[in-house]
Amino acid sequence: MARLYADEMFPRKVSELLRTMGHDVLTVQEAGNANLGIPDDEVLAFAIADNRTVITLNRQDFIKLHRSSPKHLGIIVCTNDTDRSGMATRINEAINQDEPLTGNLIRVVRPNTSRVLGKRGKGKGKEKTFNPYPLPFSPNPIPS
Repeated sequence: MARLYADEMFPRKVSELLRTMGHDVLTVQEAGNANLGIPDDEVLAFAIADNRTVITLNRQDFIKLHRSSPKHLGIIVCTNDTDRSGMATRINEAINQDEPLTGNLIRVVRPNTSRVLGKRGKGKGKEKTFNPYPLPFSPNPIPS
């Protein structure tokens, strides 16, 4: 089970499904932070203060945050998927992998998309992609 903090962009239905899978999900709305235009770094700070991993669709900004501030309890960035049940299942499977979430960036993508990322410098945590249905891919890391 993971303690998650779902930002404003994250689908409520997926949060509800993750709860049925045993995860403790707090949404921005439930935390009283909805529609306030809170900057992403403050969303991450709130999650850290509440011992939670951020889960978001805002991939670009949270990947940058991970790279600049790797001391967090985990960031899960997701590709949006209209198949909410499938999306929740992929997130649950990624969370249940062997490695802890702390300090790591996990990318959960829709089926038929894939990227491979390696360790990005000492002490910066890992970046990895979870895709149970990968296509052939290039093993080259994504440039910073």
